Amino acid sequence: MSKIEEMLRQAGYSDRAIEYYTKKVNVGKIDHPEAYYRFTGQCGDTMEFYLKIESGVIRDAKFQAMGCAGAFSSGSALCEMVEGKTPSEAEQIDEDDIVRHLGKIPAPKIDCACLAKETLRRAIKQYRKTK
Repeated sequence: MSKIEEMLRQAGYSDRAIEYYTKKVNVGKIDHPEAYYRFTGQCGDTMEFYLKIESGVIRDAKFQAMGCAGAFSSGSALCEMVEGKTPSEAEQIDEDDIVRHLGKIPAPKIDCACLAKETLRRAIKQYRKTK
């Protein structure tokens, strides 16, 4: 176990959240996405969501962030959670669902799950305006 993984575990992150953060799962961008949005949360972290939507279903989701381990693990989790869902289904995912998917994150990092959720919802809203 690396020092970073050890510190994250001591801080209250689950193994899944640590893996998402250290392996940068779903971090990247999609060229010519059907949906995109960049949002800065109250904490100052910024997230970008990219969605590939085909036949009304999210086929791929990627994100980029300038933020903490909580932002990266939440963004990674949400990308996995929305693939295969319609935009309407994806909008129903809330921060509690993200935290459950991760297993555990420190209580002060719930805001990071909110940041991911809000960025996704705004990307979907932008998508609907263009369709």
